[in-house]
Amino acid sequence: MSGTTVLPGTPCTAPRAGDPPMHRLEVRLPDRVPFAAGSFDAVGPMSRAAFPHRHTFYEIVHVTAGTGTHVVDLARWELHPPHLGLILPGQLHHWEDARGLDGTVVLFTEDFLLDHPGDRDLLRRLGEQPWLTLDGPTHARTGRLMAELVEEYRHGADGFATVLRSLLHVLLVRTSRLRGPGTPAPPPGRAAAVAEEFARLLARTATEGRTVRETAELIGVSPGYLAEAVRAATGRTPGALLREARSREAQRLLVGTELSIRQIAARVGFDDPAYFCRFFRRETGLSPGDFRRTHEAGRDGRGRPGRKHHDRRDPSIEAGSRPA
Repeated sequence: MSGTTVLPGTPCTAPRAGDPPMHRLEVRLPDRVPFAAGSFDAVGPMSRAAFPHRHTFYEIVHVTAGTGTHVVDLARWELHPPHLGLILPGQLHHWEDARGLDGTVVLFTEDFLLDHPGDRDLLRRLGEQPWLTLDGPTHARTGRLMAELVEEYRHGADGFATVLRSLLHVLLVRTSRLRGPGTPAPPPGRAAAVAEEFARLLARTATEGRTVRETAELIGVSPGYLAEAVRAATGRTPGALLREARSREAQRLLVGTELSIRQIAARVGFDDPAYFCRFFRRETGLSPGDFRRTHEAGRDGRGRPGRKHHDRRDPSIEAGSRPA
């Protein structure tokens, strides 16, 4: 966006060689509110990026027109507007063969949720079903709310940040109603705070290879208490969620980058590539090389039917991952 600056303190580093680009949120001076809203045209060409990339921020898109496909991690959604979609920080996404894409884009960091801390949990649950096709009345209501967000953001009158947070909260609550029952909200109290902190660490540091015990120590609780809090909030164990997060990141890198299997193993916290291959097969049922080829078969570089990418398997590592 014109007249913008990178928000101070936004966690972002230049991607390592071979990694997908990481985009930071840019905000208007002098307000420096970690929020932006506007049409696809107003936000700029990156809002329609046709190459896989990540964000350090949340993105909500209200798609009102266009054709093509929206790709988030391994999921693909054909455009048949109207839609409402959510992209979480760290997810790999892009627009494929998009034509006539129009609508509203809302961007914000986790710091923007201070007035409504429960919105973090709403976003986590919305991330379980991040792409919705809207009926006529819901589309109209969503459009009016999006227009209010854009108008408030553009004018920046006194107290506009508070109004923006309130409107965003309404949007998240109403969207959560469209999904029906999902993962239960965490119980109130200390356990909820622990579960929320675990979720934040999971999103930011899952690829560092920490154990459940190390994660519990980082939060300041016992492994047993962490397990109780996380199970109450999600119905799952911390260990299962940590393994899933590492596996999901590996899947993103296998499909969305040209990195070798050895490089991907290092990216997700494995010193031993052969052990990574055994871990990946246990989690997905496929070796990393087979997983990559399965998702490349019959596609060209933009995911369309056509030529196949070159084979990036490391035979020596793959062989080491299979039982003799």
